[in-house]
Amino acid sequence: MNRATGFRRLIAPLSIAIMLGGVYSAQAQEITPSHLAAARAAVTAIKTTDQFDSILPMVAQQLKAELIQKDPNLESIISTTVDEQALALASRRGDLENEAARAYAVSFTEEDLNAITGFYNSPAGKKLLSEGPIVTREVLKAASIWQRGIARDLAQAVAEKVVAAAAATSPAPAAPEAPKP
Repeated sequence: MNRATGFRRLIAPLSIAIMLGGVYSAQAQEITPSHLAAARAAVTAIKTTDQFDSILPMVAQQLKAELIQKDPNLESIISTTVDEQALALASRRGDLENEAARAYAVSFTEEDLNAITGFYNSPAGKKLLSEGPIVTREVLKAASIWQRGIARDLAQAVAEKVVAAAAATSPAPAAPEAPKP
Protein backbone atom coordinates (compact mmCIF):
# COMPACT_ATOMS: atom_id res chain seq x y z
CA MET A 1 0.00 0.00 0.00
CA ASN A 2 1.44 3.35 -0.95
CA ARG A 3 1.01 6.61 0.95
CA ALA A 4 -1.74 7.93 -1.33
CA THR A 5 -3.87 4.82 -0.85
CA GLY A 6 -3.32 4.91 2.92
CA PHE A 7 -4.23 8.57 3.03
CA ARG A 8 -7.43 7.99 1.04
CA ARG A 9 -8.44 5.23 3.43
CA LEU A 10 -8.10 7.66 6.32
CA ILE A 11 -10.13 10.43 4.69
CA ALA A 12 -13.54 8.74 4.88
CA PRO A 13 -13.36 7.78 8.60
CA LEU A 14 -11.98 11.20 9.51
CA SER A 15 -14.68 12.95 7.51
CA ILE A 16 -17.36 10.92 9.25
CA ALA A 17 -15.86 11.65 12.65
CA ILE A 18 -15.77 15.38 11.91
CA MET A 19 -19.37 15.38 10.68
CA LEU A 20 -20.59 13.43 13.69
CA GLY A 21 -18.71 15.79 15.96
CA GLY A 22 -20.58 18.68 14.36
CA VAL A 23 -23.91 16.91 14.72
CA TYR A 24 -23.29 16.06 18.36
CA SER A 25 -22.16 19.59 19.17
CA ALA A 26 -25.29 20.96 17.48
CA GLN A 27 -27.43 18.52 19.46
CA ALA A 28 -25.60 19.45 22.64
CA GLN A 29 -26.79 23.03 22.17
CA GLU A 30 -29.21 23.88 24.92
CA ILE A 31 -32.77 24.10 23.62
CA THR A 32 -35.27 25.51 26.06
CA PRO A 33 -38.66 23.85 26.46
CA SER A 34 -40.40 26.88 24.94
CA HIS A 35 -37.99 26.85 21.97
CA LEU A 36 -38.70 23.15 21.41
CA ALA A 37 -42.46 23.77 21.75
CA ALA A 38 -42.19 26.52 19.10
CA ALA A 39 -40.29 24.10 16.86
CA ARG A 40 -42.96 21.41 17.32
CA ALA A 41 -45.66 23.93 16.45
CA ALA A 42 -43.75 24.94 13.31
CA VAL A 43 -43.24 21.31 12.28
CA THR A 44 -46.97 20.72 12.70
CA ALA A 45 -47.94 23.91 10.86
CA ILE A 46 -45.58 23.20 7.95
CA LYS A 47 -46.61 19.54 7.91
CA THR A 48 -42.92 18.70 7.70
CA THR A 49 -43.25 15.03 8.50
CA ASP A 50 -46.55 14.29 6.73
CA GLN A 51 -44.63 12.97 3.72
CA PHE A 52 -43.32 10.14 5.91
CA ASP A 53 -46.74 8.85 7.00
CA SER A 54 -46.67 6.08 4.42
CA ILE A 55 -43.35 4.57 5.53
CA LEU A 56 -44.63 2.17 8.18
CA PRO A 57 -47.58 0.86 6.11
CA MET A 58 -45.29 0.48 3.08
CA VAL A 59 -42.62 -1.38 5.07
CA ALA A 60 -45.29 -3.63 6.60
CA GLN A 61 -46.74 -4.41 3.17
CA GLN A 62 -43.29 -5.22 1.77
CA LEU A 63 -42.51 -7.48 4.73
CA LYS A 64 -45.83 -9.30 4.32
CA ALA A 65 -45.18 -9.88 0.63
CA GLU A 66 -41.65 -11.12 1.28
CA LEU A 67 -42.65 -13.48 4.08
CA ILE A 68 -45.72 -14.81 2.27
CA GLN A 69 -43.63 -15.48 -0.82
CA LYS A 70 -41.24 -17.55 1.30
CA ASP A 71 -44.03 -19.45 3.05
CA PRO A 72 -47.47 -19.06 1.42
CA ASN A 73 -49.04 -21.56 3.84
CA LEU A 74 -48.64 -19.04 6.68
CA GLU A 75 -50.28 -16.10 4.89
CA SER A 76 -52.97 -15.55 7.49
CA ILE A 77 -50.57 -15.73 10.44
CA ILE A 78 -48.03 -13.52 8.68
CA SER A 79 -50.62 -10.87 7.79
CA THR A 80 -52.06 -10.76 11.28
CA THR A 81 -48.66 -10.70 12.97
CA VAL A 82 -47.21 -8.01 10.71
CA ASP A 83 -50.33 -5.84 11.18
CA GLU A 84 -50.19 -6.23 14.97
CA GLN A 85 -46.50 -5.41 15.13
CA ALA A 86 -46.86 -2.46 12.77
CA LEU A 87 -49.61 -1.03 14.95
CA ALA A 88 -47.40 -1.47 17.99
CA LEU A 89 -44.65 0.50 16.24
CA ALA A 90 -47.00 3.31 15.17
CA SER A 91 -46.50 5.01 18.53
CA ARG A 92 -42.88 5.63 17.55
CA ARG A 93 -44.11 8.18 14.98
CA GLY A 94 -43.70 10.78 17.73
CA ASP A 95 -39.95 10.13 17.70
CA LEU A 96 -39.78 11.49 14.17
CA GLU A 97 -41.77 14.57 15.22
CA ASN A 98 -39.34 15.15 18.10
CA GLU A 99 -36.26 14.81 15.87
CA ALA A 100 -37.77 17.14 13.28
CA ALA A 101 -38.57 19.66 16.00
CA ARG A 102 -35.00 19.46 17.29
CA ALA A 103 -33.63 20.01 13.78
CA TYR A 104 -35.80 23.12 13.41
CA ALA A 105 -34.90 24.34 16.92
CA VAL A 106 -31.19 24.10 16.10
CA SER A 107 -31.63 26.02 12.83
CA PHE A 108 -34.16 28.69 13.86
CA THR A 109 -34.64 30.95 16.84
CA GLU A 110 -37.77 30.65 18.90
CA GLU A 111 -38.98 33.95 17.44
CA ASP A 112 -38.38 32.66 13.89
CA LEU A 113 -40.31 29.50 14.65
CA ASN A 114 -43.23 31.44 16.08
CA ALA A 115 -43.30 33.62 12.94
CA ILE A 116 -43.15 30.52 10.70
CA THR A 117 -45.98 28.91 12.64
CA GLY A 118 -48.03 32.09 12.46
CA PHE A 119 -47.62 32.32 8.71
CA TYR A 120 -48.38 28.66 7.96
CA ASN A 121 -51.45 28.74 10.20
CA SER A 122 -52.72 31.85 8.38
CA PRO A 123 -55.03 31.53 5.36
CA ALA A 124 -52.15 32.47 3.05
CA GLY A 125 -49.85 29.89 4.62
CA LYS A 126 -52.48 27.17 4.41
CA LYS A 127 -53.10 28.06 0.78
CA LEU A 128 -49.36 27.93 0.09
CA LEU A 129 -49.24 24.42 1.56
CA SER A 130 -52.23 23.22 -0.46
CA GLU A 131 -51.53 25.02 -3.75
CA GLY A 132 -47.72 25.10 -3.56
CA PRO A 133 -47.15 21.71 -5.21
CA ILE A 134 -49.43 22.65 -8.11
CA VAL A 135 -47.70 25.99 -8.55
CA THR A 136 -44.30 24.31 -8.38
CA ARG A 137 -45.34 21.85 -11.08
CA GLU A 138 -46.51 24.70 -13.31
CA VAL A 139 -43.32 26.69 -12.70
CA LEU A 140 -41.22 23.63 -13.60
CA LYS A 141 -43.28 23.17 -16.76
CA ALA A 142 -42.79 26.85 -17.68
CA ALA A 143 -39.05 26.59 -16.96
CA SER A 144 -38.81 23.57 -19.24
CA ILE A 145 -40.54 25.40 -22.08
CA TRP A 146 -38.37 28.47 -21.46
CA GLN A 147 -35.22 26.32 -21.44
CA ARG A 148 -36.10 24.76 -24.79
CA GLY A 149 -36.82 28.22 -26.27
CA ILE A 150 -33.57 29.66 -24.96
CA ALA A 151 -31.59 26.68 -26.28
CA ARG A 152 -33.27 26.97 -29.69
CA ASP A 153 -32.72 30.74 -29.90
CA LEU A 154 -29.10 30.47 -28.74
CA ALA A 155 -28.33 27.76 -31.28
CA GLN A 156 -30.00 29.77 -34.05
CA ALA A 157 -28.18 33.01 -33.15
CA VAL A 158 -24.82 31.27 -32.92
CA ALA A 159 -25.38 29.47 -36.22
CA GLU A 160 -26.20 32.75 -37.97
CA LYS A 161 -23.08 34.47 -36.55
CA VAL A 162 -20.82 31.53 -37.38
CA VAL A 163 -22.14 31.32 -40.95
CA ALA A 164 -21.69 35.08 -41.39
CA ALA A 165 -18.16 34.99 -39.93
CA ALA A 166 -17.21 32.01 -42.06
CA ALA A 167 -18.53 33.73 -45.19
CA ALA A 168 -16.57 36.89 -44.39
CA THR A 169 -13.29 35.05 -43.93
CA SER A 170 -13.49 32.68 -46.85
CA PRO A 171 -12.03 33.81 -50.21
CA ALA A 172 -14.48 35.17 -52.73
CA PRO A 173 -15.47 32.57 -55.26
CA ALA A 174 -13.89 33.06 -58.68
CA ALA A 175 -16.10 34.42 -61.39
CA PRO A 176 -17.30 31.66 -63.66
CA GLU A 177 -15.39 31.37 -66.88
CA ALA A 178 -17.13 32.52 -69.99
CA PRO A 179 -17.80 29.74 -72.44
CA LYS A 180 -15.23 29.47 -75.21
CA PRO A 181 -16.46 30.02 -78.74
